[in-house]
Amino acid sequence: MPLNTREDLLSYAEHLIRTRGYTGFSYADLAMEIGIKKASIHYHFSVKEKLGEEIIERYMARFIVNLEQIEGAGMSPAEQLKTFATIFQASISRGLLPLCGALAAEFPILPESLQLLITSFFHKQLAWIEEKLRQLFEVCGQKPQSDLKLYAHLLLSTLEGASFIDWTLGSSEYLLKGFDLVLLSIISNSGLAHLSTSSELSGVSVLVP
Repeated sequence: MPLNTREDLLSYAEHLIRTRGYTGFSYADLAMEIGIKKASIHYHFSVKEKLGEEIIERYMARFIVNLEQIEGAGMSPAEQLKTFATIFQASISRGLLPLCGALAAEFPILPESLQLLITSFFHKQLAWIEEKLRQLFEVCGQKPQSDLKLYAHLLLSTLEGASFIDWTLGSSEYLLKGFDLVLLSIISNSGLAHLSTSSELSGVSVLVP
């Protein structure tokens, strides 16, 4: 199997997970779309679980590159958080759920190896958001009114939840607006209200996972 065929399989399988769910497609679906026999798929991915593992690991690697790009762009912590949110908005604008959000909806019936990868990825995202919030408060010389872990959970929940709602409604209009509102609420409640009207939360480039 040529290398590009393997990549085609991974890309299309990821697309199906993000539009149908892990249990919403079979190797027969992949074979029909790519134009190969099912046996060719089994040669590289003996079982669907192995395919799922590589898809998640591949997606996580892309996501981490996005985070590194955000951190290396010379933006303030608040701008980095908003740029993080645009990753989700970009997915929904393309009709795709966040990969691990789509998989989490089927979490109880997924293989354990996939559950562990999904859990790990959510922890990585939460830790990154928490660190950006910590940097934001340190720069401003303020103390948060609540646990930063709680704030990070709230912000990620906003993005994941809005992704499902906007995906269902066929719109990406409210995801960033909702995230901004929650972030501004955290900022205002912690004595950083002066940031709410500054360039800290100005428009930023959209990253695509």
